[in-house]
Amino acid sequence: MSLVYGRREFGKISAAGGAVALASGGFLSPTNSAALGSEGHKPVFPMGKAEHCVMIWLGGGAGQIDTWDPKVKGDPKANKAGSYYDKIKTAIEGVEVCEHLSRCAPIMDRFTLFRTVHHDVIDEHASATNRMHTGRPVSETVIYPSVGSVIAHQRGPAGDGVPAYVLIGYPSTTRGPGFLGSSAGYIYLTDTSSGPQGFQPASIIGPERQARRYDLLSRVRGAQPSENRHAFQESYESMISEAQRLAGPQFMNIFDLKSEAGDLRNTYGGEFGQRCLLTRRLLQSGVRFVEVSHNLNFLNGTGWDVHNEGIVDQHRLIQELDQALAALVLDLERVKLLDKTLIVVATEFGRPAKFDGGGGRGHYGKCFSVACAGGGIKTGVAVGQTDDLAMSIVERPVSVPDLHATIYATLGINPREELYAGERPVPITDGGTPVVELFG
Repeated sequence: MSLVYGRREFGKISAAGGAVALASGGFLSPTNSAALGSEGHKPVFPMGKAEHCVMIWLGGGAGQIDTWDPKVKGDPKANKAGSYYDKIKTAIEGVEVCEHLSRCAPIMDRFTLFRTVHHDVIDEHASATNRMHTGRPVSETVIYPSVGSVIAHQRGPAGDGVPAYVLIGYPSTTRGPGFLGSSAGYIYLTDTSSGPQGFQPASIIGPERQARRYDLLSRVRGAQPSENRHAFQESYESMISEAQRLAGPQFMNIFDLKSEAGDLRNTYGGEFGQRCLLTRRLLQSGVRFVEVSHNLNFLNGTGWDVHNEGIVDQHRLIQELDQALAALVLDLERVKLLDKTLIVVATEFGRPAKFDGGGGRGHYGKCFSVACAGGGIKTGVAVGQTDDLAMSIVERPVSVPDLHATIYATLGINPREELYAGERPVPITDGGTPVVELFG
């Protein structure tokens, strides 16, 4: 059943029971205390059964009006606000997307669109990226963990011999474990051909020499009494042991994309597509969380940060995303992993409907879109309704903490559980509540 939670289609709240009456005649519980219940002082949230999560990161700020929430077509030359492209129908009745998402449109019944995500960070990429990854403002006293690190900490790897968290892109504190420490961190690679950075020894170091090095390291580490070790030393040594384990053939063979059929590799497309293909292999091996960065600036010179003339070739980015994302969704479905994997296509903020002086778009965080797929939650759904220019929220706002709470709940993690920064309790989300309409 395809559902649209919007102005005309959402229906109305019934006075008798407070349930949401849909145009289709079905009923879903609204977000309220009765639906959530309580367990002592902690709310009981709906919990999903997903085992993995993928975040596809559109660095730079992908405009909702040019991707997942198109409106009337604009004209930068005439200074007419609106979408840069035409829109097309999708598998969700009443929902349209940009014409360059032509591969995703017919399989949109596997997707859940959040069209009313919002925050108060507007003009600063780093702060907005941090907000979308940690769910909180930057703090002077606490370094909060990213969503990937929280999932890695709470769930650990789903298989033997693999890490819980892999980042395909450039590392940053924003994507890191914060106060959770290195055990909740990531391993990363910047391209699909070279594999993880620093895992393989130099070519001049053969197996015997490497074995001697490991033996010497083990003896040096064992010479210090355990009572003299500091916590950071224990953490560092644990990280070394993990790197040694992951440098073995079991994990490194995952990066051999040439073992995949040529036709399948071609279906995914270029380097970004190969990152998504590698993601499927990582999930199959038991990696719990993968972030895949899509900010390949050479396609249009600016990535998704389409000020001025950067917007002229924005369609190339959208087409590349469309090809790789559709291939990943269908491939995960083929290997029976789509319902077990939540795909989250996120960005730091959206774009305004008005064009700037150079014909491009500025930044806009008050209303933008995040697209999800799979995960075993309700799909074929668009959550929220925006105005005629996708600038204001008309119905069903979804805050960043709410989005994070939904991600965590999908993976069976209580979004109000407390973690500890030293002795300070910190809830996993900043008061976030899952979008309960998507569960059950």
